[in-house]
Amino acid sequence: MTIIKNGLSNLQKRVLSAVVLIVVAVAVTWVGGIAFGILASAIGLSIFYEWQLITAERSTPLTRGFAWASLLLVLIVLLFIQHVLLVIGILFAGAALVIAVGGRAFGYWPAFGLIYSGFPAIALTLLRGDTGDGFATILFIFAVVWATDIFAYFNGRALGGPKLAPRFSPNKTWAGAIGGAAAGVAAGVTCAAFITPAGGVPIPLIALLLSIIAQIGDLGESWVKRKFGVKDSSHLIPGHGGVMDRVDGLVAAAALLYVIGAILVTPETPYDILF
Repeated sequence: MTIIKNGLSNLQKRVLSAVVLIVVAVAVTWVGGIAFGILASAIGLSIFYEWQLITAERSTPLTRGFAWASLLLVLIVLLFIQHVLLVIGILFAGAALVIAVGGRAFGYWPAFGLIYSGFPAIALTLLRGDTGDGFATILFIFAVVWATDIFAYFNGRALGGPKLAPRFSPNKTWAGAIGGAAAGVAAGVTCAAFITPAGGVPIPLIALLLSIIAQIGDLGESWVKRKFGVKDSSHLIPGHGGVMDRVDGLVAAAALLYVIGAILVTPETPYDILF
């Protein structure tokens, strides 16, 4: 009755939103194709929307306009042409143009926001591809990052102890980071056990690297918000704040795995690095 009368608590909103997001993410990942490309593009657009809200004082309407135009062009080419070198070239050319227009004072932040939002969208789309291996690869990333986030949060709250990086995020602890990394590795190994990994792939090592970079991504986003005096990146997700608050670790992990796959396999089929 209390819930009905007073509405959902913040924790209940958080849990409900998380369940909905997980179901949607896994379902769209299963469908793949243009549906997943749209999801990845929506993540990129949401990140840049929140980024320009947070860092508005360090940009101008002109630099934001060039950055938005560059991002939209990247995502359109990504969805309908999928020429890897072309989309990456457009992304970094757009960032260079924004810096040239805005200079050091008003160009760096929107340019970095363009790369921070655009490159993960590219990475996620190409890691998914249109094969079962791509589906397995995205599930692997989800498992590692979600386990890392959940166990880092609860382990840190339960054990406390020395702070991990108080300059960047005052609440994160070494206990949480270590617990999150261990959980991320366990989740990655468990996920891979149900699929046939490519021969010779060190799944625990890759899972550990993704878990670590996911936590670094979380710290980096926290630092940006602290620098600009912002608590949440936005209020787009009930109980969770903004999209950046929820995918900071995911986009960092996807970007890293794409780079590894592009170097060791090919930029077009980076998912072959795992399965």
